[in-house]
Amino acid sequence: MKLTQTHKQNQRIERISENTLVVGVDIAKNKHIARAFNYRGIELGNRCVFTNDLTGMKALLDWIGRLKDEHGLTDVLLGVEPTGHYWFPMHHYLKRQGIPVVLVNPHHVKKSKELDDNSPTKNDTKDARVVGKLVLEGRYTEPQLPEGVYAELRVLMNVREYLNKQLNRIKGKIHNWLDRYFPEYLQVFKEWEGKASLLTLRQFPLPQDVVDAGEERIVAAWKQEVQRAVGPKRARLLVQTAKDSIGLQEGFQAARCELSMLLEQYDLLTRQMEELMEQVAKELDAIPGAQAILSMPCMGVATVAGIYAEIGDLHGYRHPQQIIRHAGLNLKENSSGLHQGRTLITKRGRSRLRRILYQATLILVARDPAFKALHNNFTTRRENPLKKKQSLIALCGKLVRILFKLGTKEQHYDPSKVLGAYREAQLQTA
Repeated sequence: MKLTQTHKQNQRIERISENTLVVGVDIAKNKHIARAFNYRGIELGNRCVFTNDLTGMKALLDWIGRLKDEHGLTDVLLGVEPTGHYWFPMHHYLKRQGIPVVLVNPHHVKKSKELDDNSPTKNDTKDARVVGKLVLEGRYTEPQLPEGVYAELRVLMNVREYLNKQLNRIKGKIHNWLDRYFPEYLQVFKEWEGKASLLTLRQFPLPQDVVDAGEERIVAAWKQEVQRAVGPKRARLLVQTAKDSIGLQEGFQAARCELSMLLEQYDLLTRQMEELMEQVAKELDAIPGAQAILSMPCMGVATVAGIYAEIGDLHGYRHPQQIIRHAGLNLKENSSGLHQGRTLITKRGRSRLRRILYQATLILVARDPAFKALHNNFTTRRENPLKKKQSLIALCGKLVRILFKLGTKEQHYDPSKVLGAYREAQLQTA
């Protein structure tokens, strides 16, 4: 099966025959609207309004069954415009009933809604019609929702991103507190998240508390949990810094309460993140090929789990170019006549996957000899040298192809093979 866009669309069109009932559905939170068409685009019957529950799903199936009987049709293809997460339950229910569900790009619906009536009017009934017509033209994709361990990873990584955002927010608030009440604190501790620093913030949060406690009491408190790296010298510096502090001198009681609450939230989020990553590592162990990808330098558990959470099973793809398109890293160009437009990436895909691949490529270029050599060649070659960011985007595609090979063949990473292919390509072009 060919992988060009033209052949794929032809195959989608050929899937619709004289016996196919095409259904377009506009998705909402509580009620959906469906309209049906035959293979020529002629609408069949009246619209169907159904609720997002079991009763509504049964009503949709009854409506589809009646239309099939009335018009002698045997096949069904149902297309939806994915609105947020509201289409997930319907997709899973219809999949269990043996009805294929395909997706229509919301951008396509928005840009083609004026073709029939030359009007920018938008409503749910009209959208259902537009969705159905786009399916008839083969302008749809088949959803690849994760299942099994991949579904577990998708949820876990979504939770991780939420926890990470909350953790960064709490860290920012603690920095804000220090800037107000003890702006010189980071002159004593380079990082406030160390054991000794957190112990100090819990027991002696304000400069006044540090001065009142004195050096000996502070050292004694530290030695209960930290045996190295802190001692009388650090305590002496802390006390002197507290005496000279220019922090706020009002609202001490509320300030202690505020910091105590922030540190409590920080501890909770940190513990939840550690427990979550333990579960992520367990799920990752169950995926064949994951350990091969982890053999790459700088590819940690969070990175590999994030990639699998976004793309699912690698064996569900026939070619790594499909993953590149899925990430929105495929190229676009606007040219006309003598005008040659800039070549950019489409960004029509999963932004989180694109971000993970780009960040991983940055680290590989800095630390992996193979990627470093490729990046140097792309940016310094005589003919058509790339800018640094263009080179990184090209290497993102290279990374996808390597990940696909490692994950499907379960082979460990060998930088010499990448360099070997690179040197062979140089010889061929010489």
